[in-house]
Amino acid sequence: MTEEINFILDSTKESMEGSIAHLEKEFLNIRAGKATPQMLGGVFVDYYGSQTPLSQVANINVPDARTITVTPWEKTMLHPIEKAIMIANIGFNPMNNGDNIIISVPPLTEERRKELVKQAKSEAEDAKIGIRNARKDANTDIKKLEKDGTSEDICKTAEENVQKLTDNFIKKIEEHLAVKEAEIMKV
Repeated sequence: MTEEINFILDSTKESMEGSIAHLEKEFLNIRAGKATPQMLGGVFVDYYGSQTPLSQVANINVPDARTITVTPWEKTMLHPIEKAIMIANIGFNPMNNGDNIIISVPPLTEERRKELVKQAKSEAEDAKIGIRNARKDANTDIKKLEKDGTSEDICKTAEENVQKLTDNFIKKIEEHLAVKEAEIMKV
């Protein structure tokens, strides 16, 4: 195969790996009943006029499976952090004890578990769309090469390779989803 086709296949694979990485990152934000510091990953605090990730203004610890503690590096940040957690609308009710913020992670109800599974399926579908878009882009590039004089057989083989890549990555997404679904539904 030609260098151009190898380049197209490599960049397609890279793009598809990016979709998987994004999916894994999104799955970390979907809680499955157990407390993790990543649950507060989307919380931004007003820190001297700029929106700063919570992890950059405080230590986030998980002393047990149902509790998250947030210890700010500056005592004056207690109220802004508490406010930011409430504004983030992630379903937590922070408690301020004067030194740190304690968040009790409530157990998930059956209804909430089903909502989270729907959310996980939606994220997986978005990742599949990313994979299909990468396939479409690759096939478009291969067609251009064919018009520019690359042999039809080489282009056909390249398209088959792109389809194999697509199938493999879609299968990986399904596996990730099955694991996350089982994790969410486990009581």
